[in-house]
Amino acid sequence: MTPGGKKVDEMDYFYEHEANGIYTRHIREESADGSGYSMHIHDRCEIYYFIDGKANYLVEGTEYKMKRGSLLIMRPGEVHRAKLLQNGIYERYAVNFPISLFDDIDPERRLMRLYTDRSLGKNNLYERPEFEGLFEQLCSDFIDDYDRRIVANRVLLEIFLGLGEEFRDEKSEDSVQKGLRNRTSRKILKYVNSHIFEDLSADKLSEKFYLSKSQIGRIFKQATGASPWEYVTAKRLVAAREMINEGVSAKETAEKCGFGDYSSFYRAYVKRYNESPAAQKRM
Repeated sequence: MTPGGKKVDEMDYFYEHEANGIYTRHIREESADGSGYSMHIHDRCEIYYFIDGKANYLVEGTEYKMKRGSLLIMRPGEVHRAKLLQNGIYERYAVNFPISLFDDIDPERRLMRLYTDRSLGKNNLYERPEFEGLFEQLCSDFIDDYDRRIVANRVLLEIFLGLGEEFRDEKSEDSVQKGLRNRTSRKILKYVNSHIFEDLSADKLSEKFYLSKSQIGRIFKQATGASPWEYVTAKRLVAAREMINEGVSAKETAEKCGFGDYSSFYRAYVKRYNESPAAQKRM
């Protein structure tokens, strides 16, 4: 990881830093190609902050309109991707951190209700243009990692407290969210996430929703940017990593997470995390 910003191109800018479980990025591309942003999924929480460009953002089938100051929150396992509406400038901040970040001061994780007390792809969006200066602080140069950690924890706590003032639970009317929902895709995604370790083959989904396999594939591609199998595999691997961290054996994890055999699980795990399940368990 770089300790500060670096020029990627004449006008592009890329900053990243990771320490103490907090991974921070500030990226500006002058000639971003919309085809380069695929579905991704994390095993940590994420805050995404939009600065410039023409883009929408997909989170679990919900499409959000982005403008300067748009802030999105994604919890572990929540699939998301950028959808550039035209090639050109694309600038944003992003921060990933463990859900246990504030456990020392908030053992009940009330601050994390923003992430935990809502359905997938719902209530992700906040409009907070006043937070731009906070993200600039996160990506500033520091004397050492000790100072950086102090500032990062202070800034993230300030962001959480600010967002908590307008937190909307499942029963509240979402007056801020600009999500464009597709009823069919959300119905399918809800079913898939409720049965993520069961048989979710194309034949099964086609039979369940009275749609052809090609229709199912198109719905997934439009909603998530991925095929049904890519989506399901990513979800299962995030769950598998958590199980292994909790001490479950790799073989048992593969069985519980719906993989047909251990070898297919092993290959998928290594491809995603660049390490074997056994290596993760030793950490």
